[in-house]
Amino acid sequence: MKPQRILPIAFFMIVVALFSAYFLTRGTTNPATSPSGEAKPFLNLQGYMTQTLSWEKCDIGFECTMVRVPLDYANPGAKAITLSVVRHKATDKAHRMGSLLVNPGGPGGSGVEYAKSAEFIVTPAVLKKFDIVGFDPRGVGASTPLWCLNGAETDKFIAVDGSPTTPAQEREFVDQAKLLARRCVERAGTLLPFIGTIDAARDLDVLRAVLGDKKLNMLGKSYGTLLGANYAHLFPQNVGRLVLDGAVDPTVSLQEMNIEQAKAFEGALNSYLDTYAADCASTGECPFGVTRAEAHGTIDELIATSDTTPLPSKSKRPVTQSEVILGILSSLYDSDGGWTSLTAALTTAVQGDGTDLLNLADYYVDRGPDGKYLINSNEIGYAVNCMDKDQRVTIEEVRKEAVTLAKASPTFGGYLAWSSFPCNYWPVPSKPIPTPLTAIGSAPILVVGTTRDPATPLQWAKGLSSQLKTGHLLVFDGDGHTAYTRGSSCVDNAIDAYFLAGTLPKAGLVCS
Repeated sequence: MKPQRILPIAFFMIVVALFSAYFLTRGTTNPATSPSGEAKPFLNLQGYMTQTLSWEKCDIGFECTMVRVPLDYANPGAKAITLSVVRHKATDKAHRMGSLLVNPGGPGGSGVEYAKSAEFIVTPAVLKKFDIVGFDPRGVGASTPLWCLNGAETDKFIAVDGSPTTPAQEREFVDQAKLLARRCVERAGTLLPFIGTIDAARDLDVLRAVLGDKKLNMLGKSYGTLLGANYAHLFPQNVGRLVLDGAVDPTVSLQEMNIEQAKAFEGALNSYLDTYAADCASTGECPFGVTRAEAHGTIDELIATSDTTPLPSKSKRPVTQSEVILGILSSLYDSDGGWTSLTAALTTAVQGDGTDLLNLADYYVDRGPDGKYLINSNEIGYAVNCMDKDQRVTIEEVRKEAVTLAKASPTFGGYLAWSSFPCNYWPVPSKPIPTPLTAIGSAPILVVGTTRDPATPLQWAKGLSSQLKTGHLLVFDGDGHTAYTRGSSCVDNAIDAYFLAGTLPKAGLVCS
């Protein structure tokens, strides 16, 4: 899950997509819409389930289409919206096993862009047998989108002090939260009340039907695990093979999520600093401290100083405390390239140049080098999370929570304590996810957790797998966010055996 304002839920997997051609359907006819651009509703749900798709080539090895789904499942004939869908066909057509839907997380991640990296997100064995199908969930990207803030407003929203400690900082934070809510009402139209995970999970069953699959096969990562688990709970009879990697526990409250994620990110930072210190000892290159304690002290000082004196950058944009924290957080998702990038960014930061930290923060929130946001993940994060949980806190309560979280995570606690506070001003009633998600009657579901995952702590995977009546837990003993295709042959072999043969790993398996 990508931490909110940033919302806690996974963005690392979206990084793989590189946004090489984000709007795959631009320049092509949209077969699901009328000449005016409005999606045509069907009279009833059966019409959506039996619609004919018009696929068009949209990139080398891929084809795209648009799928109509009802805005409101309680009234499917009133209005339709569209989902952007892309697929990479199974390379072994003679032994094709069906479709495998993929979702990278978020909420707000583009499954279209994610699927375009099909050869990296699944193994060659799975690529042979399954059509890899990516989709932008409702509200996201090239589907009927939810945009609330313009570029300049988003810049300010992200840069505002995310761990306010003075009355002035609190007022500015609250003003930005209220502005987000107001702009969503003004610009989102009829979509806003229907943007939560429950509606998105119902869309999955339409996708399953129109793709011609009797059962839904899915690889969901991070927030995608919550989407997949909700689907299984709603449609247990239609569950095929579901892998929920980097799992989210739906019974965890926003406040519990904040503290558990704060501890996990702090642990990931310490793991990174241990590696940094070991490299320092072996190479003699120690740009911001010799020991873990020294290096941590340098980071603490950077964060504290940027609270009142933002770092300069080559783009002339001041690098605020929130952006310093975001730059660090973003790098902890990936224990390989991310850790390397963090060392480089901290090295230049201690020299008085915040450019590299700002670039890491921009990448995390989907801000392109031209100042435009490549996707609307910032709005979607709040829209979905505020809809999914009906938990509001007073400003006095969040102040106390910030103190508690700062003890658990001196680096990130204050920031994460305030991360869900904008939901206090959310302009539409929530539709809380029914918990626990049991999916009684479903086929076996494989839940995957990583021991030192900073964004989705291992206890969340344990929680979800125990709630699902047919849940089965696989553990990866490692760093970084999620496990599949991240370098462990043990993990990859276990998941492939499940996808290809329905064989579950042995109970209690811990891979490294």
